Amino acid sequence: MQLTESGGGLVQAGGSLRLSCAASGFASDDYARGWFRQAPGKEREGVSCISRSDGTTYYADSVKGRFTISSDKAKNTVYLQMNSLKPEDTAVYYCAASAGDIATMCPDSYGVDYWGKGTPVTVSS
Repeated sequence: MQLTESGGGLVQAGGSLRLSCAASGFASDDYARGWFRQAPGKEREGVSCISRSDGTTYYADSVKGRFTISSDKAKNTVYLQMNSLKPEDTAVYYCAASAGDIATMCPDSYGVDYWGKGTPVTVSS
């Protein structure tokens, strides 16, 4: 079971990035998926999650209207499109998978079964 993130990098404020999380070793229908982030000196926070069944989504208030989570089940890959980025979005972003539902997975990461290694996002002002 493996989750591999990509797409992080350095971007100016107002810019966009798209993160990808490719999964291997389990079927896309078996796990809810999500993105979490941790900034230096801060606790990890749930950014966005998507259910394994009906596509129900969760977004943290801080990213609503700017970030969009989506899933390509054929590729077993989840994406996080991040627009209008702000310096406070700077963090390491982690992909996660849970056999439970997003109500417990996001925002507090209860029931997360697998984590990726993370991809750094830096937003300059």
